[in-house]
Formats: sequence, C-alpha cells, structure tokens
Amino acid sequence: MIDYSAALAVARIVQTGSFEKAARALNVTPSAISQRVRQLEERMGTVLIERGTPCVATEKGAWLCRHMELVGMLENDLLKHLPALGDQQVGPTTVDIAVNADSLGTWFLPAVAAFSQNSTVLLNITVDDQEHTAEALRRGRVLAAVTALAEPVAGCRTIPLGRLRYHATASPDFMHRHFPQGVTSEALAHAPAMTFNQKDLLQRDWIKHVFGKDVSGPTHFLPSTQGFVEACLLGMGWCLNPIHLVRDHLASGRLVELVPGAVLDVSLHWQVSRLAAGQFSELTNAVVEAARRELL
Repeated sequence: MIDYSAALAVARIVQTGSFEKAARALNVTPSAISQRVRQLEERMGTVLIERGTPCVATEKGAWLCRHMELVGMLENDLLKHLPALGDQQVGPTTVDIAVNADSLGTWFLPAVAAFSQNSTVLLNITVDDQEHTAEALRRGRVLAAVTALAEPVAGCRTIPLGRLRYHATASPDFMHRHFPQGVTSEALAHAPAMTFNQKDLLQRDWIKHVFGKDVSGPTHFLPSTQGFVEACLLGMGWCLNPIHLVRDHLASGRLVELVPGAVLDVSLHWQVSRLAAGQFSELTNAVVEAARRELL
C-alpha cells in the first residue's frame, strides 16, 4: 500500500521548495517531514527529492507528485458530493501544466483564468518550446500540455487546438540598414535575429519555408514573448511574432513584414493525462474554447 502521508510530504516539498515550508503547510515538524521522506525513499530504494535550494523532484519523485495531484483532485471532487466522508486534504491541490511562451503570452492565460474562477485547483504553469512540452508529459512532470505534437503521448488524449500564425517582422529602420537590396537568404545570414532560447527554431523554419534553404545567422537571445515585440520596435533584430502581438504595429507601420504575406503556421494540440481528463474537463473545455476563438 502507498504511504500517503509520506507521498504527500514529497509533493509538498516539491511544491514549496523546502522541507521547512512543507512542514508548515502540513502542520508538522521538519523532522517529521524528513523522516517520512527518508523512510519512503528507503522503502522504494530510490531518491525522490534532490536536496537543494529549492528542492526538486527526481524523475521518480515527479511521478509520485503527479499521482498525488490526481488523488487530491479525486478526493476534493468526491467530498463535494459526500462531505460526510471527512475534511478536505490539507491545503489546495496544485497541478502542473506546460505551455509554450507564445501561447501563454497571447490566448492561453484567459482560458486558465476562466477555469480558476470556478475551481479550487491551483495551477503551476511551466513554459517550454511547443516542440518540447510533450517531453514533460512523457516524464510525468505535468498532467497536461499545449504542444506541437499531434500523436498522443502514452497515457494521454489529444485535442487539436488550431494554428498559431507567425509573421516575420522588423522595424523600418532595421529593414533599411540590413536589407537595402531586399530580403534574401544571403542578407539574412548577416542580419541579427531575435531568438527565445536555444530550443527556438522558428526563425530557421521560416527561412527554410520561404527560401528553401537552411540559413544560420547572428542572433540575440531574449526569453520574453513581449520582449520580442519591444526588441523589434527598437531595431535590435528581426523575429517571428504571433499575429496577435504585432497586428496593431503592422497596421501603424511601426513594424513591417520581411516578406509580405510569408507567414509560418504552427499547429498546436492540447494533451492531457487520461487519468486526469475527467477532473480537467472544465479546464480542457476552457482551453479548447479559447483556442478555437483565437487560433486559425
């Protein structure tokens, strides 16, 4: 049988980042928390918590945390209908979901905000590239994700959301300085781009889509969706931005397209653990509704 008091201790340590904060959340002493975790690790023969500042889950510890999230949602849902069974578990349930930065910066946040208004579940939203959020599902670190992967991750169901459209933009001054003879693959090899991080391949994909070539040029790294727009406006570099963020700037002329009409569409999908699908039905509905309203 699972020692749920110890499993809950592991989950709270990961959620709060320390043994001391977890102890306060569970109204026990730090030594009691430490003993529970140590005994569970000895029983399982594996380390569940990487001690540090903050403490984080190992891969097996992450699976245990996701199980406790599911247990918390199931218990809280049951107690709504059968309150005589007992008190709600200590503290609210926090569940982990992953989303790409551009979705978070455009259409996704209103969806989860609508969900949170009618739910006691708290969300821990992690950000990664849409090509990589599915890996968090595979590793058991999240229960749901917005991802570019159409094929369901093992144990998950997937729902197509639509396409997020990107436009390659720059300021008129940047265009004058770097593309006086027009935008070509040769010119792009020397013009600074804006890249979110090393996982971000959108600029490369757009160049290949438009020019049919793999071009690697200089780049600034800036891990901020809103920062991309500001960087473009300030003439730091050219970049791919969702149309939601640049529509007004394009209309006013503050930004221009590198190649008018040459867009890049990225298909997005909502993948959710089948075990959590029932408890996440309201969140799924909110995400799908928002996506179908805002995406292509």
